[in-house]
Amino acid sequence: MSIRIHPESETHTVAGRRIALRRIPARRADAPVLVFLHEGLGSVELWRDVPDVLAERTGCGAVVYSRYGNGFSEILHEPRTLRYMHDEALVSLPALLECCGIAPERAVLVGHSDGASIALIYAGSGMASPAGVVLEAPHLFVERRSLRGIAEAKRRFLDGDLRARMMPYHADADATFSGWNDIWLSPAFREWNIEEYVARVTCPVLAIQGADDAYGTLRQLQRLRRLARGSVDTLVLAACGHDPHRERRELVLAAITGWLAGLVLGGIDSSPSPKRV
Repeated sequence: MSIRIHPESETHTVAGRRIALRRIPARRADAPVLVFLHEGLGSVELWRDVPDVLAERTGCGAVVYSRYGNGFSEILHEPRTLRYMHDEALVSLPALLECCGIAPERAVLVGHSDGASIALIYAGSGMASPAGVVLEAPHLFVERRSLRGIAEAKRRFLDGDLRARMMPYHADADATFSGWNDIWLSPAFREWNIEEYVARVTCPVLAIQGADDAYGTLRQLQRLRRLARGSVDTLVLAACGHDPHRERRELVLAAITGWLAGLVLGGIDSSPSPKRV
């Protein structure tokens, strides 16, 4: 099975770990930088061309990276802890921004699932406020639906085709999967909650979720809107699961482009504003 690694990928040491990333140059000097934070089983490559399309439409530069334990970054050496997303948000992400020469206030964090939670922790940490945050399927707290979905993912990894599908995108698919799945299914993780950080988020937020998401309900977006101190726009997509940028690609790309035009950039062609679909 061939390995699909983007030819423009770079390797850097970030917070003591070898990290694979790729950069897309900005076309506008005044534009922020989009920093892509993947899902729990994601990687640079699994964003496919979404970063390229958004960079082209907005003029923004972009940084796409695989976290420690994912993709072709350093392979995970130890079990994840309950604070693995906190550690990523409070230690690794600031180090990555510094490594790439990105001032925090010029970053727009684009996070999916675990990556969305990491973006919220960072934005509410008090260290620095990003220019904005785009969230797909964020987790603020653990729901029964989340645990059922993650247990089903384990079944598909052990007995179905999930392991084979992951192998082209990760240096060690087994370590990547167990690092994510084991901690989420541990009894202690049921108390995991980041609402204290969400309550300190002041930057603009766009939150997108599929109505049929197998890993979370719309309670996540409801709590986000109730707690966050800045503006929160939401887009709920019918006939869509946990991966809006793949399942409803054009609508999601248009919504993000339009949101950036209205709230962050100014001066680019605006797409329709987010709404319930």
